[in-house]
Amino acid sequence: MSEPAVSLLSGWESFYVITGSSAAALTGLMFVVIALTGQAMEATANTIALVRAWGTPTVVHFGAVLLLAAILTTPGHSVTTLSVCVGGCGVAGLVFSRWVVLQARRQTEYVPQPEDWRWHLWLPVVAYAAFLGAAGGLWWRPAPALVLVGAAVLLLLYIGIHNSWDAAIWVSIGRRATAAHRPHGRGQGS
Repeated sequence: MSEPAVSLLSGWESFYVITGSSAAALTGLMFVVIALTGQAMEATANTIALVRAWGTPTVVHFGAVLLLAAILTTPGHSVTTLSVCVGGCGVAGLVFSRWVVLQARRQTEYVPQPEDWRWHLWLPVVAYAAFLGAAGGLWWRPAPALVLVGAAVLLLLYIGIHNSWDAAIWVSIGRRATAAHRPHGRGQGS
């Protein structure tokens, strides 16, 4: 049963080299965004909570892409090892999604909009649930299951790109606009 997993993965090396490298590079850029956040904002408990709520998930999603790229290009997988690794990433991602909700609700610097919940919670949940589905599917239909893993990896990569861009825009423009519209006496700078 290990032979089919090895032969099915042989066509995926380039895909995972590209997605893994992209995730690693974008993680570095996200670190720059977080550093700029530190320069643009006064370091307070609210700022730390804000970065934890909206920045950390993006870095984790990029890390998940990088991890899956490493796992899926590691030689010698059997269906069992591949299924356990992909399923483990799905479970960890779903548990992490609960943490994201808690952090987003704890921070008080920014009021999440429906689009924020879509990109920071619901789409990642779809991706991580797809990993779980693919882990089970590897036993019965390995080729479509690997396509599902690839699609979920791309989804996490695009989620990270969207959320990084959103964070960069908010740090450079949106935060000042939000602060300008706050009633006097509330929030930062009062």
